[in-house]
Amino acid sequence: MKSLHPAASAEERNARIAVTIFPLLVLGGGAVALMIPTAFTGLAPAINPLLGVIMFGMGLTLTPPDFAMIARRPIPVVIGVVAQFVVMPLLGLLVVSVLGLPAALAAGVILVGCCPGGTASNVVSYLAKGDVALSVAMTTVSTLLAPLLTPLLTLWLAGQYLPVDAGAMAWSIVQIVLIPVALGLAARLFLPRLVVAALPVLPWISVAAITLVVMAVVGLSAEAIFSAGLLVLLAVVLHNGLGYALGYAAARAFKLPIPARRTTAIEVGMQNSGLAAGLARTHMTPESALPAAIFSVWHNVSGALLAAYWRRRGVGDAAQQPAPETNLAS
Repeated sequence: MKSLHPAASAEERNARIAVTIFPLLVLGGGAVALMIPTAFTGLAPAINPLLGVIMFGMGLTLTPPDFAMIARRPIPVVIGVVAQFVVMPLLGLLVVSVLGLPAALAAGVILVGCCPGGTASNVVSYLAKGDVALSVAMTTVSTLLAPLLTPLLTLWLAGQYLPVDAGAMAWSIVQIVLIPVALGLAARLFLPRLVVAALPVLPWISVAAITLVVMAVVGLSAEAIFSAGLLVLLAVVLHNGLGYALGYAAARAFKLPIPARRTTAIEVGMQNSGLAAGLARTHMTPESALPAAIFSVWHNVSGALLAAYWRRRGVGDAAQQPAPETNLAS
């Protein structure tokens, strides 16, 4: 989630570097963990604390105008958030049913679909000449709704594959998401100068944290990767790509302007896969976290490619939108 400030060429360069380097680092870290998995299984207990660090950074980047945006333009926000929590969970179920994934992996794919929008979507929306303020609002709302909707949807759709304790999962999300975000917001309100000074390093802290999460998950799931990695990758690519397409279609059906259509597509297709990895590790099995780890790499690669394509096409005044502060993460 990001708040907004005046655009500058340096800001855009930083956003481009972050979006480019993030998937490369995650991919490299995952490859190392796959080659020497035992070196990274010890990171397992740090997965949820690392996610808390990322969410704290998200809270640091939020400002009152981000929340005011929700009140000013509720209809596009509602369209995006409803699409987020309807399209991606059901797509996850459809994909695993068609591909016939094993139970643990199927539950992991569905869990990714039931999580809120990914925070990197805000930067991708900016680079795609989408509606950045709308992107921030959608990510904010979907994240705040996650403690309620993510466990209920996971129980409903993934419960047929693995047992799901919705109450315990909800409490985990409160601990991993809501409390750190609230602490970040409080720090932004009461220590604004210190927070603003720290903002430039936040993306790189988040990149390091999510890379460690992916390395831990890959190390724990190395055997599953060798046995079903390509099938899981296919599931992730389909899930992500169809999410983009159906998100755009939903926004177009409601006659939203082109920048808002692009933002809705990106918000729906990009998930908080870091959160999914942590929840899968805690409440499912190590193998169930594998789809989230792969999604974390792939949706940033696909998002960057989609942003580059839309940026070349252009769309009126969208190029004049402000660059986002970013706590680039899952």
